Amino acid sequence: MTKAMLNNHELSAFCGQMAVILKAGISSVEGITMMNEETDSEADKKLLTAILHSYDSTGHLYSALAETRAFPDYLVQMTRIGEESGSLDDVMSSLSDHYDREETVRRSIRNAVVYPLIMTGMMVAVIIILLVNVMPVFSQVFEELGTSMSGLALTLYNIGNVLRQYALTIVLILAAILCLFLAVELSSGKGSLRYKIGRHFKSIRRSNEEIAACRFASGMALTLHSGLNPDQCLELSEALNEDPDFAEKLSACRKEVEDGRDLSDSLKSHQIFTGIYARMASIGSKAGSLDSVMGQIADLYENDIDTSLNNRLAVIEPTLIIVLSVLVGAILLSVMFPLLSIMSSL
Repeated sequence: MTKAMLNNHELSAFCGQMAVILKAGISSVEGITMMNEETDSEADKKLLTAILHSYDSTGHLYSALAETRAFPDYLVQMTRIGEESGSLDDVMSSLSDHYDREETVRRSIRNAVVYPLIMTGMMVAVIIILLVNVMPVFSQVFEELGTSMSGLALTLYNIGNVLRQYALTIVLILAAILCLFLAVELSSGKGSLRYKIGRHFKSIRRSNEEIAACRFASGMALTLHSGLNPDQCLELSEALNEDPDFAEKLSACRKEVEDGRDLSDSLKSHQIFTGIYARMASIGSKAGSLDSVMGQIADLYENDIDTSLNNRLAVIEPTLIIVLSVLVGAILLSVMFPLLSIMSSL
């Protein structure tokens, strides 16, 4: 292996540069040589040098990319199809758009997950500080006034004592749970554990379906544009899927298409596409422009995903702030009211 697997941005940049080079009438090997001479990154030089070395021995770009193990199988297979069909420039251009779309979806998902986690972490930290550091101060005040905490205030004070005394144990338990989750996640393949948990929540299940449909439509647009038949398109596009439920639908759809059923009808019957997307696929199939329609469907799904996640973030932010305010207020009021009552009686 010459380099770790390239990310979506790097894949899009590589394919975009190759598309420009090929459309200018420059051969693949000459183009990669030019890219190697112009780059300042040692890692990129190492990767491009490995590609050139393998290309000299095999004579095929797809096998050279495969040997580096820095490119996903889907890109390698599409490169092979482009070389064999003589349309490598168009394939590379489409791959660049495809990985741009993948990166946009990935960023949307990351923002939708990371921001709430940060807010939740801050909220938990504030509450822990109140329980561990602030509540003992109030306890001393009560003792100096000749009384003691009771009710909710006493319960919160005891919770703070437990957190303070067993902090290391609690951290180790949480770390063990996290490690166990990651181990199961990595061993289950394609994030099936996350999807199994998420399928029980309607909003998460809907988002997973939209993301899977977007990736499927993007893959189908690329493979259909390359001149593959529907069976081959479905087989390659399945490799992009990470949703187990969506995978079952695709498998059933592929079997029907292999038996001679129309692709758009099968997509609709298995609810891979619904509503306006199903109608668009049907019209595109009848008009003989299913590849371009699939690209439009992928763009529409991408916009839907981005809008949906942004709307959720707009709801989550004030919700977390309200929850934090209520919890902090409840903690402080649980000691302030009794304290004010004692002060007023003096």
